[in-house]
Amino acid sequence: MLLSARTYARIAKFDDRVDTAFDHIRGDPVADKVFYAASAVGDFSLVWLVLGALRGLRSEHHWHAAVRVGAALGVESLLVNVGVKSLFRRSRPVLDLPRTRRLRQPRTSSFPSGHATSGFLAATLLSEGDAAWPLYYALAAVVAGSRVHVKIHHASDVVGGALVGLALGRVARRLAPLPVGSVESITRMGS
Repeated sequence: MLLSARTYARIAKFDDRVDTAFDHIRGDPVADKVFYAASAVGDFSLVWLVLGALRGLRSEHHWHAAVRVGAALGVESLLVNVGVKSLFRRSRPVLDLPRTRRLRQPRTSSFPSGHATSGFLAATLLSEGDAAWPLYYALAAVVAGSRVHVKIHHASDVVGGALVGLALGRVARRLAPLPVGSVESITRMGS
């Protein structure tokens, strides 16, 4: 047992409260459209790879940032999906009602959320030297939250994934810093 029974009870209570809050917007056509779309574009880190590629097209300095994001997402996927998830083997939330849209159903453990991990890792890397940095984090939050809305993850899976993603992003910044002067050049160019 990794955590005490009391801690597991607190986590379950937190998950239930957040799930109940999402119940108020599940089934709303606009909320469903936004969250199902966010969940779908987060599959296989697609949205983050596209944003990295688009950033890379801006200039050579941005290209370095784009390559770093792609490489980091590959390492993250291996670490989280093959390593971390195999340690926890947490079951996914029970689906009370049928989903309003089709979604890929993961076969791995629920903890941590890979969408949250990849989103916050990518946001941490893409935000460096980019004036659009708040948008990266906002999108990461929407993609991560979408996993609770569509009932593929518990809220604690998403929080855990976000924390892992932020930590991996900080490590990646240290292990693979952008070339000297590139952050300053990117900032001067106005993104």
